[in-house]
Amino acid sequence: MRSGLRSVTFAVALAAGIAGLGAAAWIPAKAWLAQVLLEVAWQASRSTGDATRPWPWADTSPVARLRFPAGDVDQIVLAGASGRVLAFGPGHVTGSAAPGVPGNVVISAHRDTHFRWLRDLQPGARLVLEAARGGQRRYRVVATALHHERDSFLLDPDAGDRLTLITCYPFDAVDPGTPQRFVVIALPATS
Repeated sequence: MRSGLRSVTFAVALAAGIAGLGAAAWIPAKAWLAQVLLEVAWQASRSTGDATRPWPWADTSPVARLRFPAGDVDQIVLAGASGRVLAFGPGHVTGSAAPGVPGNVVISAHRDTHFRWLRDLQPGARLVLEAARGGQRRYRVVATALHHERDSFLLDPDAGDRLTLITCYPFDAVDPGTPQRFVVIALPATS
């Protein structure tokens, strides 16, 4: 009888462990697969000049490509920054300057997937933003700072010619509802 109870307990614990590992792996796996599908949509958008959805039911399309060459980061940026969009990649905040043109281009992403790399970004780092409709701009990081989620001045399209990257903070928080934001400000690079 005890042997049977031990076997059942072991089986339940094993199943719970496997389920927990699967749940933990789901978000990073989805983020990785989304970037693969987004790459295909990016290439189609670049070749046709039309916004191409990455999958038939998507309510977004690629608008830019963000690269941090020194950190081996290369990500497709999507139109919009809703939770649905950010589940698949960085999102261009609607109302901020369009990628590829002067103004405050604001891009947001989750701290535990696509913008995890921001935690190690230092002033002086070089970033490249390529617009889907053509054109590439190079930026140099000038500052990182913590702000409250209500600091809407960060989104002002007329805040100057810059790239603003925003993610939740702290990076290792378990609670998804944190009010702090980690903000990276990068200005156009002259060389």
